[in-house]
Parts: sequence; C-alpha cells; structure tokens
Amino acid sequence: MASAHSDSAPSETADERGWITPQLVTFCLACLGVTVIAGLVQVSFGSYSMTIGQAWRAVFNPDVVFDLDAWESFLLGGELPEMNRRSLVVWNIRLPRVFVAAIVGASLAISGAIFQAVTRNELASPYVLGVSSGAGLVVLLTLVVFPGVTIVIPVLFGGVALTTSALLPLLAALGGTVAFLLVYGIAWKGGTSPVRLVLAGVIVNMVFQSLQRGLFFFADSLGVVQSALAWITGSLTGTGWEQVRLAIVPATLAVVLAIGGARQLNVLLLGERTAKSLGMRVERMRFLLSGVAILAASTAIAVAGIIGFFGLVVPHIVRIVLGSDYRRLIVGCLFAGPALMVVADVGARLALSPVQIPVGVVTGVVGGPYFLYLMRKQQTMGDL
Repeated sequence: MASAHSDSAPSETADERGWITPQLVTFCLACLGVTVIAGLVQVSFGSYSMTIGQAWRAVFNPDVVFDLDAWESFLLGGELPEMNRRSLVVWNIRLPRVFVAAIVGASLAISGAIFQAVTRNELASPYVLGVSSGAGLVVLLTLVVFPGVTIVIPVLFGGVALTTSALLPLLAALGGTVAFLLVYGIAWKGGTSPVRLVLAGVIVNMVFQSLQRGLFFFADSLGVVQSALAWITGSLTGTGWEQVRLAIVPATLAVVLAIGGARQLNVLLLGERTAKSLGMRVERMRFLLSGVAILAASTAIAVAGIIGFFGLVVPHIVRIVLGSDYRRLIVGCLFAGPALMVVADVGARLALSPVQIPVGVVTGVVGGPYFLYLMRKQQTMGDL
C-alpha cells in the first residue's frame, strides 16, 4: 500500500531527540490564542443587544467563572444559579456554541489524522472514507424515525433507562463502524491501495447519502425536516450545554486513546512489513486505532452533523508545520482543530449576517478544492 506518508515516516531516532519541541509549544499556544480570540468574537454578537465590552466582561465575570454551582449546572444539568441577564445570555447561549465547536474540531482533526496513518493514505478522512455518512445515517434515523425513544439497558440490580438522544455518540459510532468495514471490504483485494479506498468511500457515501434523503419521507413535521436538513449540512446553530455534556466524555476518551496510540501510528507509517518485523500485530492494531478514529468522528457528528473535509485538511496543515511524528501531530491537531473550527463557525455566522449559514458549507468550500489539490499533487495513486 503505497502512500506519500511512507517517504516521510518519522525515524526511530525521534525518541532520542525528544518530541516536545519549542515549535510544538509555540504552535499550540498560537492555536489556543486563535481559539480564544475567535470565541470572544463569537460571543460578542447575537440577537440580544450588548456592546463588545459588555459581552467580554460577562465572559470573565468572576461570579460565574468561580461559581461551582454554575459549573455543576452547565456540565451535569439542573437549575442555573441566579446571574445577571448578560451573563445568562453569554454563558447559557453563546459560549456553549464555542465549546461545542472546539470539541467537534478536535475530534474531527484527530479522527482524520488517525485514518491517514491507518490506511497510509494521504487522502483519507472520516468524510472521504464514508464514516461520516454511515454515522450520519444512523443519527438521522434516530432523529427522524425514533425521536425520544427510551431504551432500558439491563444491569446487575435492575435497568438503566436512556433516551436515544443520550445514546447518539454510541449509535453514531455503530453506523460509522459499519461504513468503515464496508469501505475496507470493498477496497480489499489482497490488500488495499489509496485509490481503491477513496473510490470505495465514494460508493459508500453515495449509497448512505441516498438513504439519508429517503428518510425525509418518514418525517412527520416540517420542523423535523428543517432541523434534519441543517444537521446534514453540518451546523452548530442552536447547540448548547446539552451537546457539550453529550460529547465531552467520548471525545475526551478518544483524545486520550489517540495520544496513547501515537507510537503505534508512527510504526504503521513505516509499512506493514516493517511493523510486523517490529512485533506489531498489524491488522489488530489497525482496527483498534480505526475504532478510536470512528469514536472521535461519530462524537462530532452526533452533536454537529456532517461537517465535510475538516478531518482531511487540518492534519495536513499540522503536518506541514510540525512534521509527521504522530506524537506531535496528534497534540497539534488537538489544538489546531478547535482553532480552525471556531474560526469557521464565526465566518459561517457573520459572513451573511443576519442569515447564519451552516459551518459545513464553509468547510466544504475550503476543503473540496484542497482535496482536489492533494489528488493532483500525488505522483501515483496506486493500482486499482
């Protein structure tokens, strides 16, 4: 399985040099600064009228920032403590959108980076490989056909009742897994190649997207259709603390597992034969790491819908700056993903104000041409 990655795989002397470099620290701090600035811009505008200074003072209001009851309400649910109107608008409506954007950006960036290593394919991403459409089909099925259904999960001393909305990340991961297995199975021919994986992803994408559109005929109200359409295009409009609570745990788990698996990703980039000679059980490790990537992508899709090409573009930007060592790359994606997603969401919200366009439109407009650029840059795409 040839790929551009094989020529730039990190050398085994990376451990001797150390992977935490001043360049990595500077890059992460710069991305953090961009995220904060873009987040402050995001909270400064809205239907409730307040000046930029008033909005920023509400963000840093110590009565909220250091109030444990407020954070308990935000992160665990429950009644909000009393606060002034500006703080309520900023903290309960505007800031959660920034937090969701940060979680989604980090999840998609890390997912794309893992898929590019696992497949040794520079063009791989959750969107291109069909994972997004598979996860999206299951989530859309849940939202349109089975909204508010309660599932009782048996445990040792009874059962736990969970609504389908609470299980969205898990259900999305199931759909993403099925899609990835289909793509891999279609592409397999005594092995895989970049071009076969991309073509298989296109096929699975087309089939699943057709099924998604077919689900609209089962929607029982115009409101459901409108929300589903916004979700299909990838939108952060209307997201709040509920989405933060839904995504934070699986996203954190995926990030931790991705950082823990960075060494294995480096070994996979050396090629299957080299990885086996180093004692790695290649197929097992490939599918375990793919599971992490699917979890990350599915978590993002469950709360923000299908945001195309983001997982393709961000790892390439980070790789250009920090190199191909996956220990640096994963950490870089963890900071660059939120920065670029929050910036994209600010653009989506303010570009045609007062009309808000879905953030997936912005990432698609940027990511589509970049995908074509990568295809044109490849010297060889592999045999069919």
